[in-house]
Amino acid sequence: MLQQLDRAETVRRTVSKRTAQKHKAALGQFMTPSSVARFMAALFRPCGTKDCRLLDAGAGVGALSSAFLDRWVTGDLSFDSVEVFAYEIDPILRELLTKQLRAYKGVHSHVLAGDFIEIAGSPLLHGLGDYTHAILNPPYKKINSDSSHRIILRQLGIETVNLYSAFVSLAVYHSKPGAQIVAIVPRSFCNGPYYRPFRDFVFQRAALRHMHLFESRSTAFKDDDVLQENIILNLERGGVQGTVTVSMSTDDTFSDIVTNEYPFKRIVQEDDPERFIYVPTSPEQGKNDLAETRYSLEELGIQVSTGPVVDFRMRSSLLSDPEPGTVPLLYSAHFSEGKTEWPKLGMKKPNAILYNSGTKKWLYPNGDYCVVRRFSSKEEKRRIIASFVDPSCFPNAPMIGFENHLNVFHRDKHGLPETLARGLTLYLNTESVDKSFRQFNGHTQVNATDLRNMKYPSLETLMRLGESSAE
Repeated sequence: MLQQLDRAETVRRTVSKRTAQKHKAALGQFMTPSSVARFMAALFRPCGTKDCRLLDAGAGVGALSSAFLDRWVTGDLSFDSVEVFAYEIDPILRELLTKQLRAYKGVHSHVLAGDFIEIAGSPLLHGLGDYTHAILNPPYKKINSDSSHRIILRQLGIETVNLYSAFVSLAVYHSKPGAQIVAIVPRSFCNGPYYRPFRDFVFQRAALRHMHLFESRSTAFKDDDVLQENIILNLERGGVQGTVTVSMSTDDTFSDIVTNEYPFKRIVQEDDPERFIYVPTSPEQGKNDLAETRYSLEELGIQVSTGPVVDFRMRSSLLSDPEPGTVPLLYSAHFSEGKTEWPKLGMKKPNAILYNSGTKKWLYPNGDYCVVRRFSSKEEKRRIIASFVDPSCFPNAPMIGFENHLNVFHRDKHGLPETLARGLTLYLNTESVDKSFRQFNGHTQVNATDLRNMKYPSLETLMRLGESSAE
């Protein structure tokens, strides 16, 4: 029944083994396994469209188009005609793609060699566009702020930082009302300031119908050794937003898939100006509405900032060990199991920074702080790793330096009350916070914006936690 998709899978495996990892990375090229392609194609709902215009941008060897066309061939999608627009920039893959699509009788296929962003950004679009369906595994690669791609996208009102979000935006932009768009993309767009314009652009023009999350970070593109948390999206151009189906499976076999439905306000909170996208993995996690955990940091009178000391810019002021005229410089390595260890002998990073008129503006007064590591390794089970900064470890230091890989909770760049700093540390290290954070953060970086966007218990609750931890 799925003969053509099976053929595409055989070609994909062969090509993937022969293609150098460097070449894949240069193009952001990671081809879709047949199991994922089949699942994505199954998300398209029957509609009243008689003439289908399918977009497959970054088509590779044609697995996604084949999965979609196999549904049509078997009568599962009842179109009178199907026209495929498949973009592929790699000439080797393009030749294989052409051969793959020609195997479908009655399908009018266009295999396009040009750059998708350049063509889609053309005012005339060369007669293309007005897609009724789109199925995408777009390339994953950063877009430079001064590149031609960035300029083209801005002319269309699209502001984004990666090829994958650009491709999805263009698919939405060039689709007809009611069009269905299914894409597999990294989860990095769900949070953070860089992808906020992309989130705004999509939600202003499309309704979110379905999200699928892989619990394992390494299975969706395991043949390409990609360690990235991926998500599958199903959007409807111009649709009225309703409930969202959220499914999850351990891996790309989909053998243990679990599906739930949630109101959209549990996916994107109504009072969130950042429009962070939460991916609840159970009805209990999806609620996220405990009355006790409802305060913003602003309401609590707490700020969180990225550590201001960028070490490579201040090398001449850094010392391996403390000396007269220096103050502590704190890195992630100075914290273990929530406690401060300073100075740390034998550490590759410096322990101290000169205290003078040139460095003072980068330092905080000595005091009680809570810090959270900005980066965790992919192997670590936790994303949020908080520590209490104990000023008794450096009682004679007037100031402290926080290195750029730390997020610092403070009050107007001064320390917090000790019980509050301890309570905040204890709260952030709870399993429930880590699970909640993973609902909108799919990568190993924890930004100050992410922490600022979270909800917290009341000051009284945090202080009580701090008092109990100090006993």
